[in-house]
Amino acid sequence: MAEPSSDWQHTLIPLESAINRQADANLKAPFVRLWQAFLSGRVLLAVALLLLQTLHLQLQKISSPLVWLVCITYLALTLIMRLMAGRHLPAPSAGMQWLPVIGVDIVVIFLLQLLQAGSLNYTALLAIPILISSALGGLMLAFGTTAAVTLLMLGYTFWQQSHGFSDTAQAYYQTAFSCAGYFCVAYLTHELAKRVRRERAAALYNQVRTKTQEQVNTLVINHLSDGVLVVDSSLQVVQANPAALRLLGLPELHAQNFSLQTQPWWQPLTEVVQTTFSHARPLSVTVHLQANEQGTTTGLDVRARVTEVETSYLNSAPGPSVSHSLCVMFLHDLREMEAQMRTEKLASMGRMSAAVAHEIRNPLAAITQANALLAEDLSSQPTQQQLCRIVGQNADRLARIAEEILNIARVQQGSDTSPAQALALDTQLALSSQEWQSQTSPHRQLLLQLNAPARHIVFDEEHLRRVLINLLDNAQRHRSNASHPASLQLVSGHGCDELQTQYAPLQDSSWFMVWSDGAPLEPSVQRHLFEPFFSSQSRSSGLGLYICRELCQRYGASISYQRLSRNGVAGNAFIVSLRSGPAEPTNRPLFDSIMV
Repeated sequence: MAEPSSDWQHTLIPLESAINRQADANLKAPFVRLWQAFLSGRVLLAVALLLLQTLHLQLQKISSPLVWLVCITYLALTLIMRLMAGRHLPAPSAGMQWLPVIGVDIVVIFLLQLLQAGSLNYTALLAIPILISSALGGLMLAFGTTAAVTLLMLGYTFWQQSHGFSDTAQAYYQTAFSCAGYFCVAYLTHELAKRVRRERAAALYNQVRTKTQEQVNTLVINHLSDGVLVVDSSLQVVQANPAALRLLGLPELHAQNFSLQTQPWWQPLTEVVQTTFSHARPLSVTVHLQANEQGTTTGLDVRARVTEVETSYLNSAPGPSVSHSLCVMFLHDLREMEAQMRTEKLASMGRMSAAVAHEIRNPLAAITQANALLAEDLSSQPTQQQLCRIVGQNADRLARIAEEILNIARVQQGSDTSPAQALALDTQLALSSQEWQSQTSPHRQLLLQLNAPARHIVFDEEHLRRVLINLLDNAQRHRSNASHPASLQLVSGHGCDELQTQYAPLQDSSWFMVWSDGAPLEPSVQRHLFEPFFSSQSRSSGLGLYICRELCQRYGASISYQRLSRNGVAGNAFIVSLRSGPAEPTNRPLFDSIMV
């Protein structure tokens, strides 16, 4: 098995570790900029020293070749360090990595002090390496740098005293005071930098955590099935998730800031907001939005809450904090609630029906056997024979209904999960239609128009036969003329050239259609066509179209109904759009969770 990708590996990092990593990365940014500024300042200092030597030469006519050599060398070293180490912050611990910077600065400053002819004093420049070591390094580096400067200054004072350039006591006192000040500056700078680093780390940590939480909240809100609206006291929508925009009839990319007073059919929501603000308590009501443009009504279950937002951080002046109120509304589509209730109702009906079907099989078998024996005894009585046939027919009908219900239950339990196959569409349709025609005598009349001889589909052979026979049985019951072949047609094809309707399959898909010239279905019947136990005829179980839909969904197909004209004759058409291509194994359950 292939190794997981790096993107997936990043998701394995714990949240706290990821936040700390991000905070640490952001924490280094200002210190890197400080380090770069220090390196750039060293370059400027080297240039200033060269200019100072030029000016000193012009004014006092005094120059030393060694001083010029030191200044030029220092300029070259600072340029190299700026180019090479500008993006890499050195480790704060004392080590060799600081010698090219702090060590060079200290040596150069003391060399200039020793070699400079005249009254120039360079010792004040020693504060620069002390400050940078205290700000970017640890306490040991800061004190070590200050101690090195102290030793060099004491050595320089001793050298001046030995050559008679200064008063001994006063020189030592001045050096001691200067070095004590350097130690104080080093300690205070280090503590200040440490405090700044600690506070910035805490701020960055909280910032990253807040941003992470905001992203999580946004992700959750945007994927909620319920609509979420955040409205202020002026009825201005501050935030709305895609579900809320959809319920309001707006596109998902609509601007967030808009007024609820824009559309007159949003008036019920404005009343809810105003009532919530006026009572300052939670509110739960049911409203109906009537869109004049669409002519449809959307029923919504609305739950409103008031939240107070503090804004004291916006006020620099002292005084009480200012707060403003926001109304948060949760919008739930009543149609989804009704659909859920209907699903639960159907599931209960399915469980009950399966139990009843299982319990009546044995008594039904006894009735069927007793009726057969009774028919043999009453063979000489035609009237009684007719009654026995009626009993037998209805017993067989009950047995078929019970078997269909139990088949659904068995499939739901996973005992009927046939793998998908690559089937020749027209071949399978021809074989199944011939089988259907031969089930009765005289043969049923059917017109075949198979136009996809080279198309292969992904389906199970037995399940495809079951879908087609259920559709043919349904069309046979509703056709106007059973003796005329053109009143019942089976058509196959691919693409949407022959089906120029909104239900037409995709251009690259295969399809077949069962068409009959029956009367149009009522709108109330169309809404429940593919629901279980629904039928417009009393002698039907109401499971045929439901089984067709579930079988199609298992193999990535779809089934739809439409009123369609064939050769100038209007009729009812059931169109099955099928997935083309090689077979792929699937573990999807055959039927949805309506039966257990």
